[in-house]
Amino acid sequence: MTAPRYDALLIVSFGGPEKTEDVIPFLENILRGKNVPRERMLEVAEHYYHFGGKSPINGHNRELLGILRELLAARGPQLPVYWGNRNWHPLLSDTLRQMAADGVRRALAFVTSAYSSYSGCRQYREDIARAQQAAGPGAPAVEKLRVFYNHPGFIEVMTDRVRTAFAEVPAERRGACALVYTAHSIPVAMAQGCRYEAQLQEAARLVSAAVGRSDARVVYQSRSGPPAQPWLGPDICDYLRELRAAEGATDVVVVPIGFLSDHLEVRYDLDTQARQVAQEIGLRLVRAGTAGAHPRFVEMIRELVLERLEGRARAALGADGPSPDVCPEDCCPAPQRPAPAMPARG
Repeated sequence: MTAPRYDALLIVSFGGPEKTEDVIPFLENILRGKNVPRERMLEVAEHYYHFGGKSPINGHNRELLGILRELLAARGPQLPVYWGNRNWHPLLSDTLRQMAADGVRRALAFVTSAYSSYSGCRQYREDIARAQQAAGPGAPAVEKLRVFYNHPGFIEVMTDRVRTAFAEVPAERRGACALVYTAHSIPVAMAQGCRYEAQLQEAARLVSAAVGRSDARVVYQSRSGPPAQPWLGPDICDYLRELRAAEGATDVVVVPIGFLSDHLEVRYDLDTQARQVAQEIGLRLVRAGTAGAHPRFVEMIRELVLERLEGRARAALGADGPSPDVCPEDCCPAPQRPAPAMPARG
């Protein structure tokens, strides 16, 4: 059977403000139709103002796009690469209009999320469908590439990041240094309808095995829901206090394995808040890097495209095997009310 023909690659991401004046319109765009108190929105806006109103996520995506375009031009496949965001410019609907004007009819989409969850998978597919509707009848068909939490390209990059982080710990203390993985918390009700937790645990296990550790812990960050709504835990800051008080740890390597780039939730929630907690309790924190635009990670995107374009073997580590190309109809259902008080930040 001949593999379907695709004539473009679309990078789909969350989006983020570029300057102070963008912050409130960006947050209002995210929260449109949601019952979130304005004071909560203004509280989150302060996180952006802490960095001059500019999220790092768009800069990361521009870097990723540049390297990916160079790689495809040099090694193929010869596909134009587009970029569209869920929540801020360049918006998906505008990008799809441009793709249609350029004659694109069938595209593959790489979503900047490695895991299965409503907000990390299904919601992006819903965003693409809405953008197609907004772009009109000439909008291209778009098929999402599979999740890649256990792809060798992702695991190898995160293993490299962890080894680099441990190299910052004095050699005589590395054996006792705690290893902690973090990911964005989601409501427990949402987690029960997807494989988010299991996939995070498997990715952490694979990286830990590669660096010769078996005692790592997955914790969560960036919770934003109402207090009465259960979310995944423990929280990273609470766990750091536990490490210091109960186990007497003096060093910890924190690995944001749930994130692909050093965007706001890494820079603020880890590099600012968690680091401040660690300093207060006398715990030396080394934060590992994210996948970012690591050459092996960019090559992984190319490999995912070749799976669909040429029928190449679908690589995966561990017992789970590769995730399906087409998500089941009932996977990652939308969360039930009450909705989270504030969604993920770019």
